Amino acid sequence: MLAVGVDMIEIARIERGITRHGDRFLHRFFTEQEIAYCNGRIPSLAGRFAIKEAVGKALGTGIGDINWTDVEVVCDGRGKPELHLHNRANTLATSKGWATWDISLSHTDTHAIGFVVALGK
Repeated sequence: MLAVGVDMIEIARIERGITRHGDRFLHRFFTEQEIAYCNGRIPSLAGRFAIKEAVGKALGTGIGDINWTDVEVVCDGRGKPELHLHNRANTLATSKGWATWDISLSHTDTHAIGFVVALGK
């Protein structure tokens, strides 16, 4: 069983949200670990936002059935991004039999993209 999701976002959209709402915006969409790792790098935050949207698409529910912080992008010791699902996102993925996720994210000066692949047992 296989599912995929992809999303692209304008980096300026994330920048506007942070400018208007500051920490409230950051904590609504990102985990503490994501905020710390990105350290104010807006393109990196935008890539993580795109991954969260892509996970919602792969789950077939969109973000509406999960919280933004239920989807977390962390990096291993070499900087490779990895997906961690929490709470409702984890429960939903488990119910679909998806045990393995691979992700890729990238950005230009203006856009960020996130791509996810979910594999079942």
